Amino acid sequence: MTTLTIGELARRSGVPTRTIRFWSDEGVLPETDRSAGGYRRYDAAAVARLDLVRTLRELGMGLDAVRAVLDRSRTVDEVAAAHVRAIDDHIRALRVQRAICTLLARGGHTERETALMNDLARLSAAQRQQMIDEFVDATFDGTDPDAPGAGIAGAMRSLPAELPDDPSTEQVEAWVELAELVGDKSFRARVREMAVAGSPDDTGPDASAILEHCGAALAAGIAPGSTEASDVLTRVGVGDLDPTARAALADRIATFTDARVERYWALLGVLNGWPAREPAVPAFDWFVAALRA
Repeated sequence: MTTLTIGELARRSGVPTRTIRFWSDEGVLPETDRSAGGYRRYDAAAVARLDLVRTLRELGMGLDAVRAVLDRSRTVDEVAAAHVRAIDDHIRALRVQRAICTLLARGGHTERETALMNDLARLSAAQRQQMIDEFVDATFDGTDPDAPGAGIAGAMRSLPAELPDDPSTEQVEAWVELAELVGDKSFRARVREMAVAGSPDDTGPDASAILEHCGAALAAGIAPGSTEASDVLTRVGVGDLDPTARAALADRIATFTDARVERYWALLGVLNGWPAREPAVPAFDWFVAALRA
């Protein structure tokens, strides 16, 4: 039986001697036998084994995976499929890091934002979801699950399973802003207030009417306390309310009008690819101001 020395095997295969020796010591490429002088010798089967080991290693597989294939405890197909998943995960992480580095290169970020970018780059999808789940759980803890406002909790968990394979800088910025928002105690308190309150009174004006008429008044520069504003309230359907009823309606509407909450939904929209919506809060703020004027 013809055998090769470790040096001959290295020259034939192009694999450095030190690498062959390391693989031999690790048990993935055991020598066939040893010469009288104690030198390692390798036969044709070892040469074929070396070719397989080199191929698997060049594909980035770890020695444990290579050993599993060689020991026939796992097939090449199984190991390759697992490796594909690992490569895909790594590619996704690199793309997120690239998007974050693009943002950092623009400059103008606070230390807090920079730290959040670094943290989010290292979070898995499950960990990002956990961040939102913890916010929702803490915010809605102890609230009535059957209350009308409790439905906010489920919707607020609506995160994508993953960022896109090639996330835009806008999506990374959305993650950073969302992370800051859910960590804001005053924001949590505001969302909880909405959940506890339930929902706006069904006897109030139609939301679409408020958006249409009050939004147009805002765009036209009509002051909430002007005569023109009174006409707008009439068109909305609340012109005949007395001052006490107006104040009560203003308080109810104000409870569910918060730019930060609307921003939360907008950020989820960016991450989930939902169609963008025009901000509604300015029109409702104008409506509340007109009722109180």
